[in-house]
Amino acid sequence: MNGCSSSSNSGISSYVVRTLRLKNPKLLLLETCSNISHLKVIHAYMIRTHIITDLFAASRLIAFCTNPTYGTSFLDYAQRIFSQIQNPNLFIYNAMVRVYSGSKNPQQSFQFYRKLQQEGLLPDNLTFPYLVKSCAEFGCVGMGIQALGQIIKHGFESDVYVQNSLVHMYATCGDIGTANRIFRGIYHLDVVSWTSMIAGYNKCGDVESARRLFDKMPERNLVTWSIMINGYVRNHHFNKAIELFQVLQSEGVQANETVMVSVIAACAHLGALEQGEKAHNYVLRHKLNVNLILGTALVDMYARCGSIQKAIRVFEELPERDTLSWTAVIAGLAMHGHADKALEYFSEMLKTGITPRDITFTAVLSACSHGGLVDRGFQIFESMEREYEIEPRLEHYGCMVDILGRVGKLEEAEDFVRKMPMQPNAPIWGALLGACRIHRNTEIGERVGKILIQLQPCHSGYYVLLSNIYARANQWDNVTQLRQIMKERGIKKPPGYSLIEIGDTVYHFTIGDKSHLEIEKIEAMWEEIVRRIRMAGYTENTADVLFDIDEEEKESALYRHSEKLAIAFGMMKTENHTPLRIVKNLRVCEDCHTATKLVSKVFGRELIVRDRNRFHHFRGGSCSCMDYW
Repeated sequence: MNGCSSSSNSGISSYVVRTLRLKNPKLLLLETCSNISHLKVIHAYMIRTHIITDLFAASRLIAFCTNPTYGTSFLDYAQRIFSQIQNPNLFIYNAMVRVYSGSKNPQQSFQFYRKLQQEGLLPDNLTFPYLVKSCAEFGCVGMGIQALGQIIKHGFESDVYVQNSLVHMYATCGDIGTANRIFRGIYHLDVVSWTSMIAGYNKCGDVESARRLFDKMPERNLVTWSIMINGYVRNHHFNKAIELFQVLQSEGVQANETVMVSVIAACAHLGALEQGEKAHNYVLRHKLNVNLILGTALVDMYARCGSIQKAIRVFEELPERDTLSWTAVIAGLAMHGHADKALEYFSEMLKTGITPRDITFTAVLSACSHGGLVDRGFQIFESMEREYEIEPRLEHYGCMVDILGRVGKLEEAEDFVRKMPMQPNAPIWGALLGACRIHRNTEIGERVGKILIQLQPCHSGYYVLLSNIYARANQWDNVTQLRQIMKERGIKKPPGYSLIEIGDTVYHFTIGDKSHLEIEKIEAMWEEIVRRIRMAGYTENTADVLFDIDEEEKESALYRHSEKLAIAFGMMKTENHTPLRIVKNLRVCEDCHTATKLVSKVFGRELIVRDRNRFHHFRGGSCSCMDYW
């Protein structure tokens, strides 16, 4: 440590000169100390001059070292300093309890708590909040109960800071009932009390209770706004997250980077490009720091909202990039079917010296799958372990099955699955079943379908895929038998829905939706669309409609698919040159896919559809997926 004082850095040298000129050694640490180098200079001087034995000076050193501003990066150094202090006082012990409470080893806080007791020191109301926080970080209610026993023993059960920490701990560990009882027993509720309880409700998925408390709060800080907006996002209430952000603005509160990451994530999930652009403009207008987290969120948002060019532009403008930001742009290009471009970015990433992670390889292999790049995909897959010591996970094997399935190598794909070093899961078999549907391979499809139904007997999607394979092979007895099994097991296909953003509103359509105020106009519009695309060769594909109804009713059911309602509504409400962007919760059915291709051709409209698997860019009668999805 003494070697640090001989640094050749002029800034550090001048710092040494300034600090050594101080007449009062106890004031040494009152000087501005901005980094670890300065800290080591001071520490070395303290050792040489024996100031380390002065508890006030030592406590200031520990305080700097354990300052939350610097995270836990100085944790080891703090431990070394602590070991050199004779008879540390309560302040120093509290500092160590605090820093470990937010570390990777929060249970270490209890060791320091036991040491301070062994030294005959009495804990105070600053000791227990961080001790309880360590229980929350560790996710252990049992430890929390032990801490509560100590709190009661020392008489701090009515201290608001301690009570707030208990609310946070119980809520974080999922015991929302106990958290609520403590919350209601707090005599002087402060903003931390309310915020901790709101965070707890959000974590448990009870956003309604969280919002009720939020609305009742006498005052809110930015942390509260951030937790409530993020709670909506985590619980998939994306529209409400955006609405609350609008309330925040109307109340004159300025959002920070953390809030904007949540808002932008909500826009990404909804595919709400206009709202996402407004959020981005807010960031620029208020000169927020586009750090790695926020920048990566923007890249992901633009990619998932169908504007891959804007995603690339944001990525290129990032002042710094890490593995996640590179992965975001590669994954975005893969989703949009730009396999070659995705691989170019992957190569560029490697040239910059950034090491890919397992999620990076998922994105790259997905790009190979969408592009049908079999050889390149296998090269990258084999390089994972050989060059980067990353053992392929199930999702990587799933990508390889998808790559083989896309080009029709179904026998090879089945053999690949059976030779996997780990037990294949349902998504891997599902990728093969989807390929069997596309390539109309009933034999392999039947084998795989039966495996999937055994693995996940309540998953409707696999019944639907296998039924479609049987229907295309005119094996109607098998279709009927499969439908009967679904009926007996009470399995129903989840309702499909589609989202379309027009102006400031995201409209939601479900299959057979009759709730929209303009539903009659929308259905009439679709009738007109069908009339025109029929002239271009469209014929309804009723093979995939699983209802036990006659052909005429099947055609009517197809008319009411959510994507078609969204397309009709979009064409009613937008100019002819405007692209339509639609988000679906399920895979696009074959009839909708065919109809949308013809709509793009007949009406000269670009339609960008994001389904559960990927993006489909419809232009001039063709789709970017090349009819494989």
